[in-house]
Amino acid sequence: MSHNRSKMAIVLCLSFLLVITIVLSGCTGRSDRPLQTTERSRNTQNLPDEETLNLISPTSEIIELEDGLSAVRYDGDYGFDDFLSQGGASSDAEVVAYLAENLLSGLDLGDLWGDVFGCSTIAVQSPQGNAQFGRNFDWQNCAAMVVEAHPENGYASLSTVNMDFIMQNVGSGMVGMALDLNEVKTLAALYAPLDGMNEAGLAVSVNMIQDSAAIEQHTDKPDITTTTAIRLLLDKAGSVEEALELLGQHDLHSSMGMMIHFAIADSTGRSVAVEYVNNEMIVTETPVLTNFYLAEGEKQGIGTEQSHKRYDILSSQLEETPHMEMEDVRDALDSVSKDNFGEFESTEWSIVMNLSDGEARYYHRQNYGRNYTFRLEQ
Repeated sequence: MSHNRSKMAIVLCLSFLLVITIVLSGCTGRSDRPLQTTERSRNTQNLPDEETLNLISPTSEIIELEDGLSAVRYDGDYGFDDFLSQGGASSDAEVVAYLAENLLSGLDLGDLWGDVFGCSTIAVQSPQGNAQFGRNFDWQNCAAMVVEAHPENGYASLSTVNMDFIMQNVGSGMVGMALDLNEVKTLAALYAPLDGMNEAGLAVSVNMIQDSAAIEQHTDKPDITTTTAIRLLLDKAGSVEEALELLGQHDLHSSMGMMIHFAIADSTGRSVAVEYVNNEMIVTETPVLTNFYLAEGEKQGIGTEQSHKRYDILSSQLEETPHMEMEDVRDALDSVSKDNFGEFESTEWSIVMNLSDGEARYYHRQNYGRNYTFRLEQ
């Protein structure tokens, strides 16, 4: 196999992953774990008050935890500081090009496309004073990967990526000829997070809003896209205040012209929604975020009817239980998961994060009786 053909395989692999995953379209190895379905294994009221933790320690090799859920760890420099220093990127295609140009120039990027997803987040303190953050990612069945990153110049973090479309192309044509497909997938995934938390106790999630408007800020500031904004915050922000400063120092360009907003929380218990109205960043203090505008003004309330229902359910639970253990946050996420609404999507992953001690519990495809627990060193 020639060296040029190997490089082309890597570039094609990057293109398939970032051209589709990075636009927020949804949200390896064999496993002897049972296939998970979108049906719950048991009802919320039958879940234990205290869970048995299934502790996961990722390695540099991608491991499959169960069908549709994998994990990997990356240590070292993945080029994000260089990405920022050269001005960032104002589109997903530019993100792909930045990665590809480190391997092979002249990449034909093809077309971008995306679709709609729903999400819910909740921030609350435990009775002991720990800051908790919960997140549902609602979409069709897809391949999710948890990425634990330990950069040379930034905070260690956990993030989640939809790897679905790259999986469909592995082993076919030139993509199957990549010498180290594992490393290529991991590198690309680092630039495509949809949510996560870092060792400093910052959590961030992107949620979509159904609106014809888009985010296209054009000043002289460096550029970031939706997912590279999340990577920026996970690597560089230790608090909500620092996250807001970083976002304000960059021009945001939403992927595929899709309107989004961010939920950001930190270990002090502060939680906000960051929204963009007429390309102006607006911050609203809130413990709950779903898929409609919270910012006061002309856009307030625009979003799906179901997202209002989920917001009301979570807000009511916070009123009834102002302090929650991690199991309580799990149950709150369960109460607004997709199988409560009779739709074709599932809640592909739910995460309960303890921002005070760096623990994250993942629940896959609405199976709230089983967790995969990750712990960041602090």
